Amino acid sequence: MSEPLRIALVGASGLVGSKVIELCVGREDVRLSAIARTELALPRGARMEVFVADPDKWEEVMEALRPTAVICALGTTWKRAGKDEAAFRAVDRELVLAVARAAKAHGVERFVSVSSVGADPYAKSFYLRVKGETDRELAKLGLGRLDVLRPGLLRGKRGGDRRFGERLAILASPLINPLLGGKWRAYRAIDVQTVARAALFLATRPARGRFVHDHEAILRAARSLPQPLAE
Repeated sequence: MSEPLRIALVGASGLVGSKVIELCVGREDVRLSAIARTELALPRGARMEVFVADPDKWEEVMEALRPTAVICALGTTWKRAGKDEAAFRAVDRELVLAVARAAKAHGVERFVSVSSVGADPYAKSFYLRVKGETDRELAKLGLGRLDVLRPGLLRGKRGGDRRFGERLAILASPLINPLLGGKWRAYRAIDVQTVARAALFLATRPARGRFVHDHEAILRAARSLPQPLAE
């Protein structure tokens, strides 16, 4: 049996990150480690290391881990950032880029980043502009393989951070999704587990290059993740 793939997960407490952890339970082909600011509540059966450190120490953790791939699911919300642009940018742009630079400096071959549909450095929306700036700067770093996922509205439990309009959109998404065709397909809501499956699959891909994945590409990647081998 070949050695399991070493993956470092950053943003493990969020919607996508927590699902990545769940997906790795029982997998013998992956050795997952998480880098976090606080302790994590792990699902039953999870066998992984969690390195708790302030973000300014994360590069030291990356150096110690030397993973083959990094899945970066970092992100905050406008509410959690105190509706402060600098605080939001500090996480969704500066911290993501700091993780990517640390990964490159310590030989990480593959970097998977969870962004957003509509990300554009020239967008009128502050949220989408920051996401677009981050994607653009990631592409400039010269990572061996970069996969940027741009999902639409994520369907999954997020506690009290959901705005009323967002919760309403999730409830309506089974009716709205079929109406979004053509270029608007990219804006369809998507289950968070599907995005996590896609991120995990893409972390295993060895081909070099820069790839951006919209709704349909995320679905294809998620379907391509092999099931864990039965013990």
